[in-house]
Amino acid sequence: MNANIHLIGLNHRTAGVDIREKYALSSLEAFEKMLVHGPVREALALSTCNRVEILIVSDGSPAAADHVLHCWAEACSQPVSGLVSHTYIHENEQAVEHLFRVAGSLDSMVLGEPQILGQLKEAYRKAVESGTAKIVINRLLHKAFFVAKRIRSETGVASSAVSISYAAVALARKIFGELQGKRAMLIGAGEMAELAAMHLLGAGIEHICVANRTFARAEELAARFKGTAIPFDALYSKLPEVDIVISSTGAPTAVIHARDMKQVLKKRRHKPMFFIDIAVPRDIDPDVNQLDNAYLYDIDDLKEVVEENLAQRRDEAEKASTIVREEVQAFSHWLGSLELQPTIVDLLSSGERIAQRELQKTLRRLGPDVPEETRKALEVLVTSLAHKLYHEPIVYLKRRAREEGPAERFVHNVRRIFNLDEETVPEDAHVCRHKPSSLSGDQICQDKPQ
Repeated sequence: MNANIHLIGLNHRTAGVDIREKYALSSLEAFEKMLVHGPVREALALSTCNRVEILIVSDGSPAAADHVLHCWAEACSQPVSGLVSHTYIHENEQAVEHLFRVAGSLDSMVLGEPQILGQLKEAYRKAVESGTAKIVINRLLHKAFFVAKRIRSETGVASSAVSISYAAVALARKIFGELQGKRAMLIGAGEMAELAAMHLLGAGIEHICVANRTFARAEELAARFKGTAIPFDALYSKLPEVDIVISSTGAPTAVIHARDMKQVLKKRRHKPMFFIDIAVPRDIDPDVNQLDNAYLYDIDDLKEVVEENLAQRRDEAEKASTIVREEVQAFSHWLGSLELQPTIVDLLSSGERIAQRELQKTLRRLGPDVPEETRKALEVLVTSLAHKLYHEPIVYLKRRAREEGPAERFVHNVRRIFNLDEETVPEDAHVCRHKPSSLSGDQICQDKPQ
């Protein structure tokens, strides 16, 4: 494999939530465009509550990783020195393996949780639209989606998997014992909040209210779970009425502050109040935990709940790891084929195979009495025709390589035109390319490698 794929990142294992929130990326498209200069030719960034992953394809320069770290720190207005002890840098096969493990949810805090795949598809969609995902990242991400599908269909790693939202509600149950008769507020109305609402109702919560900056979305979520929507500006007026707050907004700074919570707790006559903050950056000021009768838990406090669930599926994770290793080898083979010489060899071999198939059909039609001299003449004819047919594509590739250096784009196109990798592509695989602005994560073209 060429030494030009790098994956630089940090996650819940290498950095606490206080570090993750400082280096969370908010505008992925702008960041990816910032990256694609100098030694970086392609880029994709993923930023979630538990990880930041930055995938690049470089020209092989050793300065590529430093370029990424400096851009990352600049985008977050933080020093590079703050990243050094918390980041990992994977190259080539290690980078591919790490990406496949992320896509397959083998690297998640909650093993087997399904949200990470949707988040990765969304990150890929943004990279495609920003023009920073090209030949290698396109192929690598489609392969990652394929690996994730194999893991889900061929192993039990996703069975009984939980989500961060489930873990948050499980933590609430540990705190209260039973949730019947309790009232909860969800701050934020995204997927995390939706899952939390579902699990809260399942646990017997009495009532849910939803606060969100987009009130229509709060109304929609509240209606689905027979709750109450409240304007974001009225959040503090409703807090005294709830026992549990689960917050999961995408706000860059805290939305609940310790100074304001003093009055809220006073109105509750100092009855206990529990906050579970699963957002990164955190939504709730850590100083809230210093107030009497206020108990604050962040996403890192969910690890104990997650470990209980993880123990049930370790064997399945081993099977999934085997799939990852198989697919890393397959991807390495494809990447190696982007070199000019292997593609020329594959072109000629493909032509010779077709020529031999046609020759055998012709010989069967002519019958068993074909003279040996005629058989040899036919063989020379078909082989010569195959070589001549592929002569112009080979000359074209060599010329582009001489004129432009690495000819990956042209090699890639030739391999697809002649289907040298023998892929099976559905007829509707590229329909979505006509409507790029309306793509959802699940609609990204699935011309996946087999």
